[in-house]
Amino acid sequence: MLRAASAIALAAAPAVATAEYPEKPVNFVIPFPPGDLEDVLTRMIAEDFQEAYGVAAAVINRPSDSGPFPGAASVASAAPDGYTIGSFVVDIPVVGPQLGIPALDPNPFEPLGIFLTYPFVIAAAGDAPYSTMEELADYAQDNRVVLGHFGSFALPTQATLAAAKQLGFEWGADASADALDCNSLASGDFDVINTTVQQVFPCVDELTILAAVTEQPIEILPDAPTLGSIAPELNVSLWNGLFVPADTPDDVREKIVAVAKETVMSERAQQLSQETGALIYWMDAEEAEARIESDISVIGQINEMIEE
Repeated sequence: MLRAASAIALAAAPAVATAEYPEKPVNFVIPFPPGDLEDVLTRMIAEDFQEAYGVAAAVINRPSDSGPFPGAASVASAAPDGYTIGSFVVDIPVVGPQLGIPALDPNPFEPLGIFLTYPFVIAAAGDAPYSTMEELADYAQDNRVVLGHFGSFALPTQATLAAAKQLGFEWGADASADALDCNSLASGDFDVINTTVQQVFPCVDELTILAAVTEQPIEILPDAPTLGSIAPELNVSLWNGLFVPADTPDDVREKIVAVAKETVMSERAQQLSQETGALIYWMDAEEAEARIESDISVIGQINEMIEE
């Protein structure tokens, strides 16, 4: 009798409505300091998300001396409910699982889409005694050339180190720095820097751009050869995309994507592209997954070159 009464009571009870996403604040996590392109674009997405859905949307910057990986690990530990979204560079899904960080191995993320390719360049001072990568290779046979970069883990850095192997020379030294700008070359701290166009934009006309570390030429530097045109095995670029933990529901993903895609294709985002040389677009999840698999293969080849 008691069981029957309980069953009747449950059947008569009104169904509990499932809250529709989003119903509370959403955080976009960037594992780098504020100010660079991924930060600017992610803030645009967050603003549009807030306007579209009527909930607060914040950008949380979580930089670390260990690179972007600790910040990414904090997203991996979040609930897969769409309230914590990662804005990550290629290194997170491609390099992260190889570093022995439990939260990132195996890769806990799935892409919502890729929206940015950074305009990375290999640059030297305008009066450098070389104007191409080939001339740099010749010069470095008898001279010490110091390379500045954003960290050995970064894909553009690895590609630049591999380029030296391919061209038959060795860097005299290399070191990472938080900022690689006009002063980095003018001060003599470095002879060559691997940096973004934004960092050197004020003096870009006074520099020698040896190569663009992008898969396509940079629009505002059309004469700069891509690294892939010099060494085809190094046809790589540094991109940024939105990621969520793997079990995030499809309907949640769709709502995030709907806003992000509209934002990055908007006039204000495309104007940023024209001003900086960055490629700003939307690559959907399926294409992004294929891109990640391809980049894993390329990274493997680059690592082999560096270790030879």
